[in-house]
Amino acid sequence: MGGTPAIYETNLVPPGGSTPAGVAWMDTRLLSARLYSGSLSPGGGPYIFTAPVLPAQAASLVAAFNGGFMMSVAHGGYYTEGKVIDPLVTGAASLVIYSDGSVNVGAWGSDVSMTSNVVAVRQNLVPLVANGQPTALASTPYWLDWGATCGVNTCVGAGIENQWRSGLGITADGALVYVTGPSLAPMQLAQLLVAAGAIRGMQLDINPNWTVLATYNPPPGGLASPANGSKLVASTVQGPATFFEAAWARDFVTMSARIATGG
Repeated sequence: MGGTPAIYETNLVPPGGSTPAGVAWMDTRLLSARLYSGSLSPGGGPYIFTAPVLPAQAASLVAAFNGGFMMSVAHGGYYTEGKVIDPLVTGAASLVIYSDGSVNVGAWGSDVSMTSNVVAVRQNLVPLVANGQPTALASTPYWLDWGATCGVNTCVGAGIENQWRSGLGITADGALVYVTGPSLAPMQLAQLLVAAGAIRGMQLDINPNWTVLATYNPPPGGLASPANGSKLVASTVQGPATFFEAAWARDFVTMSARIATGG
């Protein structure tokens, strides 16, 4: 963006693991966040911002990533476009987007709360990272507290702890960090967020069909599109085309280039 990178990507092997996960660092001084809502997650619509991403928004789109669980199992709430879709829950891990496109992540009611400039809140479970460290619940032996997973080869029957997971965190200087990988326990996801600089973080969606971050690199003056997009992790089921599909029924977050203003 103007010669300054807005997103950095890398791969990291989690502690105790052997399969790399993808890590993206996003400069929120250059990028503006927006929550897109789906007919299934959170449901309730209609919404102004819902899939597919339209040309007006594709003109500045830089990246997009998945949201959280279906609201029936998210143990949290959802607020967008001036409406409470599901009641917000005190203590829930929350992604908060403000009217200027800035963003924060934290526990509702303490780290973040409702103010006049909040335009979206997406809650999912409880915090995974707090005060720059994994929370106590991140290492619980009852890993199903972090959601029901698929098995090794199927989503029918018993799941496994080390499965596709995604998470989002905020750094001390306000950057966003996103992590996803194919073989992550909750604690490993938390550790990777911390390694990427997160001081607060939350788990987003899990399981093979739902986790994805895509970036877009259109030619000068062109529009973001599936043709110029790429995945953070090559093996994610979803990809750059996902957010341009009208049938995509789940919530997601876009990161778009901020419009430069003269000084």
